[in-house]
Amino acid sequence: MTSKDGTKGVAGSSDAVVPNHIAAAAQKGATVKQAAGQKPMWVDKFAWSSLWKAVVVVLLTLFFLSVAWKAQTLLRMLGVSLFFALAMIPAVQWIHNRWGWKRGAAVGAIYGGMVLFLVLMVLVLIPAISSFAGQIDTDSGSMADKINGYSQDLVGQDVIEQSTATDAGNTAGTGLTDWAENLAGVATTGIGFVFNMMTVLLFTFYFAADAPRIQNALMSRMPPHKQKVNGWIWDTAIEQTGGYFYSRMLLMVINGGLFFVAMMLVGMPLTYALPLSIFEGFVAEFIPAVGTYIGAAVPILLTLAIQGLVPALILLVWVLIYQQAENYWLSPKLSAQTMSLNGGVAFGAALAGGAIAGPMGAFMALPVAALITSMISNSGKTYDVVYHGEYGTHDDMPPAPPAEGAEASA
Repeated sequence: MTSKDGTKGVAGSSDAVVPNHIAAAAQKGATVKQAAGQKPMWVDKFAWSSLWKAVVVVLLTLFFLSVAWKAQTLLRMLGVSLFFALAMIPAVQWIHNRWGWKRGAAVGAIYGGMVLFLVLMVLVLIPAISSFAGQIDTDSGSMADKINGYSQDLVGQDVIEQSTATDAGNTAGTGLTDWAENLAGVATTGIGFVFNMMTVLLFTFYFAADAPRIQNALMSRMPPHKQKVNGWIWDTAIEQTGGYFYSRMLLMVINGGLFFVAMMLVGMPLTYALPLSIFEGFVAEFIPAVGTYIGAAVPILLTLAIQGLVPALILLVWVLIYQQAENYWLSPKLSAQTMSLNGGVAFGAALAGGAIAGPMGAFMALPVAALITSMISNSGKTYDVVYHGEYGTHDDMPPAPPAEGAEASA
């Protein structure tokens, strides 16, 4: 049946004839209306995809954390090896450039020098420590009496109880003697320790000998602009670590050597002077801020107990004079500004490193802190300071400009 407007409808229907295009539009509108209250299909797909990605990331994170926890000893040894390798790289590079040796041979020569130094230390120091421990064990009571006599004259009371001094002397003497006797046999009694040391030495050898190859392999995975940034970080890490290690070692030799001469001049026996000088030099140079006082306190107290008040005061005056000379002249000359680190930052870094990783962490904390402060000081934008304020002017700062109109009113 055909309507007047030429459209075809359904024949035999009692209702009005509906054109086909109107019916199709109505059906489409009903479908859209029905779907209006439902979320699009892509929402479910996005949600499931994000959920699976989150699950995969969490599982991978847990997996790597578990692996890192189980391999924490290996990771710790790798960190120590990298630190010592960074400290050795300047010497290796100097030997390579100066004499044309291969880098592996240069590392081997450094290892040979370290072994020779340790052998000499064992041959010279171990007998001295054993004798030193025996004398402490025997003379601890008389040493305490002398120190208490001086304290009675100064403050009117004893500073060391006799029983405490005797027990401490016996314990210290026995402990030092046992340590000295067992040090030479550590290769047979401390298999785990020896294995860990060999592992650290092996990784240090590869890191130091293959440093250019490792650097090139890492840089080849980065775009040029990132190569410059990361290359600067690599060079700065070597400079800070090497500068810290070599300057501290040289200062330890100078400090300990001069302190040994001072102890011999005040009459201390060789068996006391040698181990105490090595102790003072190491502690004073490798423990920041308080190391000088800790390292000097023990030798001065023993000098007070053995030689008397005047030699002890001479050592105290020498320590104060040397420390000032080292802080203001010797240390800046030797470090050549490679370890320009604020004293408070150094002390805090040493405490944090010790809390995290013990004595080795405290030892490694200073070059790490110097590297971080160097990165911070050389990154980001900086501006000229135009306002100093009433409390912000220092002796090395120019005075703040007068306020507008101040000169006229004056």
